[in-house]
Amino acid sequence: MNTTMIRRAFVLLLATACLWMGSNVLADGDLPTKFLDRDSVGKTRHNLTQRQTGGGGPTGASMDQFRNDYEEVCVYCHTPHGANRTVTAPLWNRTMRNNTYQTYDLLGTASRTQPVTQPGINSLTCLSCHDGTTAVDSIINMPGAGRFNQNQETIENTDFLNNAWNNRRGPDATVHTRLAPGECLACHATGAGIIGAGATDFTAFVIGTDLRNDHPVGIRYPEAGAGTDFKDPQRKEARLAYFDNNGNGRADTNEIRLYNAGGGDGYEVECASCHDPHGVPSGGAGSPFNPTFLRVSNVGSAVCQSCHTK
Repeated sequence: MNTTMIRRAFVLLLATACLWMGSNVLADGDLPTKFLDRDSVGKTRHNLTQRQTGGGGPTGASMDQFRNDYEEVCVYCHTPHGANRTVTAPLWNRTMRNNTYQTYDLLGTASRTQPVTQPGINSLTCLSCHDGTTAVDSIINMPGAGRFNQNQETIENTDFLNNAWNNRRGPDATVHTRLAPGECLACHATGAGIIGAGATDFTAFVIGTDLRNDHPVGIRYPEAGAGTDFKDPQRKEARLAYFDNNGNGRADTNEIRLYNAGGGDGYEVECASCHDPHGVPSGGAGSPFNPTFLRVSNVGSAVCQSCHTK
C-alpha cells in the first residue's frame, strides 16, 4: 500500500473510530489528561501504550488502530538489545530519519552572536517524534524474541510495523500516525474538522522541521562575563556543563544543562537542556511533574533565567 492509500485509509478509519466512540471519549472541547503526571514516565503522555501504570488513567483502546500498543513503556524509545547503530543515544530504539532542519540562524537576527549547527543528538531524540516525520510507534526492536529490523534505523518500514506485532488488546494497527497535521492532529487540534475533533490540543508539541520559530538548538552557549547576558554554569565536564544548583557535583534531572558533542563546537543548547522526557517532580518526590517535561518550573521565567541575566 502506497503512502497516499495509507493516508486515505487513516482518514476513513479515524472518522469511523470517532463515530463509534462518540462524545463520551472524544469531545469538541479540550479534554484534560487522565494521566497523573507524577512518580514515573509510565504515568505521563510519554507512555505511548496509553495505559497508565499504577492504576487508573486512559485505556488507550481508541488509538489501537493508529499505533502499535507494545504493552511496554520504555520500548518506544529504548531497547536492551538491537539498538539503533546510527546514533549515539542510549540504547535507542526509534527510527531516526536523516532530516535537515531549518535552523534559527536563517532568521539573521542581530542579537544572535553564536554559531548554530544542525540539532545534536540530545535534540534529535526528541525530534524523532516531535518533528512529525516518523510514526510514534516506529521502533527497531519490538518486545518478544526475533522481532528486529535494523533496516528500520533510518527508514520507516510499514510492512514490519503491520506484520511483526499482534495487539492482544484490540485491533491491530493498520495506520501508523505521526505527530503532524492530518494525522495525530486530525483530532488533537482545535477545529480539526473531523467528528470528535477538539480532543486535547497537541499543536504546540508539533515542532516540525522548521525550527526558526523555536528556541535555538544546536547553538553554542556564549562565554559568560562582563557585558554578556549569560550566566556561567557552575560545573563543566568534557561532554556536559550544568547549573549545579544544589552543589552536589552531579547533573540532577532538575538542573538545566548544556551538551558538548565534540567536533570543536563547544557546549550547545539542545532540547534536553530544558526538558527531561521522563518527567521532573515540581516539589520533590511524589509531587506532580513540571508541565511539558521542563527540568525546572518556569514560574517567574525561571527556566529562562537559569541561563539568561535579564
